[in-house]
Amino acid sequence: MKVIALEEHMFPRDIIQSANLDFGLRASARVEQLDDVDEGRLQVMDAAGIDVQVLSALGWTVQNLPPARSIDVSRLLNERLASAVGRHPDRFSAFASLPVTDPLAAADELTRTVEELGFVGAMIHGQTRGVFLDHPSMRPILSAAERLEVPLYLHPAPPPPTVMDAYYFDLEPAVAACLSTSGWGWHSETAMHVLRMVVDGVFEELPSLTLIVGHMGEGLPFHLDRIDDMLTPVVTGHSLTVAETLRRNLHLTTSGYVADAPLQCALATFGVEHILFSVDHPFASSTRATTNLRSAPLSERDREQIAHRNAEALLRI
Repeated sequence: MKVIALEEHMFPRDIIQSANLDFGLRASARVEQLDDVDEGRLQVMDAAGIDVQVLSALGWTVQNLPPARSIDVSRLLNERLASAVGRHPDRFSAFASLPVTDPLAAADELTRTVEELGFVGAMIHGQTRGVFLDHPSMRPILSAAERLEVPLYLHPAPPPPTVMDAYYFDLEPAVAACLSTSGWGWHSETAMHVLRMVVDGVFEELPSLTLIVGHMGEGLPFHLDRIDDMLTPVVTGHSLTVAETLRRNLHLTTSGYVADAPLQCALATFGVEHILFSVDHPFASSTRATTNLRSAPLSERDREQIAHRNAEALLRI
């Protein structure tokens, strides 16, 4: 069975150092694996039975740089991504890194990477200096993605200082760092980010825009009925309900999740056509992820769709 993994991170060590980027406690411990886009990574993929990784720079730090600096670093990252794909064209594809602090430049860079470098979309990490993707200033990026017919992968990012101060200030630092991010906080913030885009009419204006979120939908499948019951009556003037919009415009990946119950919930609420396989390398085990994929209670047709067919259709790879 062919396996394509969509949320697989990289970041060159020399760019971290030259740009003086702070990756925080967890990501800083994975610099060696993030830096490797050659033999070590391929060995991990081979051992797990992964045929293709869609590479993405772990770029929330770059996304929040001042515009001119963010443009330079994003472009450099995209050249490194393109180089990795060029060295291993049968094993890698790529999502672009974008200088979101300058939305017009970000739209230009998305266009360049798709049309000139063959990238399959872009990854955006949460809000940018307090601005979410539903803000009018972000429309150039979203419009470019719709025009180019490529998805945007909305990945979580650490919360802004005001949120850290409100929720996590009195916790032990390592606990606060985890609870505010992968332990809970950034999953719920990403779900809220998606819902902001829905209720603010982004998908009414751009009905063909495709959004991907990881971590089995960031909690949205479990809460979907409640969300629809509460939000749809107060969101006026839309052609679809909140749930209908999500089911049309949102795709989910399995990144970081290797349990059957969340998968069954996602299948029941979004359907197999909207679920794609991911690992979250190097923050999750590739072998554990593929083992779960092969053993999950799925029909072989559904397993093939999640493993590679949905990605091939959505990303045209």
